[in-house]
Amino acid sequence: MSLTTSLAVYFIVWWTVLFAVLPWGIRSQLESGEVVPGSDPGAPALPNLRSKLIWTTAVATITFAVIDAVYTYRLIALEDLATWFGIPK
Repeated sequence: MSLTTSLAVYFIVWWTVLFAVLPWGIRSQLESGEVVPGSDPGAPALPNLRSKLIWTTAVATITFAVIDAVYTYRLIALEDLATWFGIPK
């Protein structure tokens, strides 16, 4: 994979993982018992964004490493995918 392609794939993986990680450990203001006036009761009480960004980067890096290894070492061939999904050759 070229550098540009690698960066593009990592960017897509990172954003996908971010949306998976965002709901981890969220408690709403209503659940915590302290609703800030003017805000939605379902808004997060403590979003912990720094922790979520660190987790996102770690999970995305591992996921990208697996994707890169599969691509670089050709661990899964295109023909294998066709067979797995029942697509005739």
